[in-house]
Amino acid sequence: MKNTNVLISGASIGGPALGYWLARYGFRVTVVEKAPALRPGGQAVDFKGDVHMTVLRRMGILDDVRRLQTGGTDQTFVDARGRAIAVLPGEFTGGELEIHRGDLARLVYEKSVAVGCEYVFGDSITSLTDTPDGVHVTFERSAPRTFDLVIGADGIHSNVRRLAFGPESDYVEFLGHYYALAEVPEQFGTEGQMYNEPGRMVAAGGPKASAFFVFASPQLDYNRYDTEQMKRVVLDAYAGMGWRTPEILDAVRRTEDFYLDSISRVKIDHYSKGRVALLGDAAYANTLGGFGSGLALVGAYVLAGELAVAGGDHRVAFQRYEEGFREYAKVSEKGNAGPWLAPPSAARITMRNWTFKMGFMLKLMMKMTGDFAANITLKDYPSLVRGALR
Repeated sequence: MKNTNVLISGASIGGPALGYWLARYGFRVTVVEKAPALRPGGQAVDFKGDVHMTVLRRMGILDDVRRLQTGGTDQTFVDARGRAIAVLPGEFTGGELEIHRGDLARLVYEKSVAVGCEYVFGDSITSLTDTPDGVHVTFERSAPRTFDLVIGADGIHSNVRRLAFGPESDYVEFLGHYYALAEVPEQFGTEGQMYNEPGRMVAAGGPKASAFFVFASPQLDYNRYDTEQMKRVVLDAYAGMGWRTPEILDAVRRTEDFYLDSISRVKIDHYSKGRVALLGDAAYANTLGGFGSGLALVGAYVLAGELAVAGGDHRVAFQRYEEGFREYAKVSEKGNAGPWLAPPSAARITMRNWTFKMGFMLKLMMKMTGDFAANITLKDYPSLVRGALR
């Protein structure tokens, strides 16, 4: 085995999952994360089909995910007076298994620590110098180190992709909408309700997030690390909106747990460059597309497996990862959740709501998502490299 010293940037879902598999195969793994600790919040995420279940089972967390699942709660579209006008079934939004993102992140992190992954929180990569013998890495706080390989699992705004491939604007396509998540008081209940006006959607309650916003907008310029500035963007965007929106906005003003980002997709020709590769949203994001966590976990399984089978030869492994995974990840190149969640006109809102009143349309959409989730044949990497497992 060669190239066994690996740095992973990002400690959300894909990074710790990759670290877990690599450590089991005999690699030495360091994970660097800009945040000071694991991030507990975020939307609920879901899994569906044999491919997802197989990866969760082989990681040894399927039973834990089932134990912590949220249950896929229905959400109700309401009018300005709070009257139900359509139901978004939990089986559609929650797949077969739905779990809070923070709970999943903790499960995968604990599995990776148990097999020896090193974590460095509160730090970030500042430069990457790819050489024939390794990647020289400098950090904001830690001393420089050289690694055999570097993997960017650091999200749609990937720092590794920017440093190794080029500016974000070359690879991230804005899709005309923004979304925001906020943890607000329990006064909004556990039964999710969603309200629309043209180009805007606000939801309260339910498992995805206690307050959830999607709105159409030109591309905005704001500081992604300034919570108060991000809140102001949402408060301005939702001024004058009906239903319980003023009450929800008052709760947003007081919360400290708030997140805003664009609905965008990543378009990139290759997942690797030299000794650097990309995983998860850094390589194949489509915001709110419903496949992000599944793609990250399956991608981590495939990338780690190919590195192990290739004996650490990154040139062979990265090419096989690309060839074996790109067709599966094509789902991220399709669709835009923005106009569906926040239709641009009253007529489009009515049409969207009707799709959930017609059983055959719901079944068709569920079949399509199920087909996407199953569109890969998994190799049994653990059995192929059993001698390396610890």
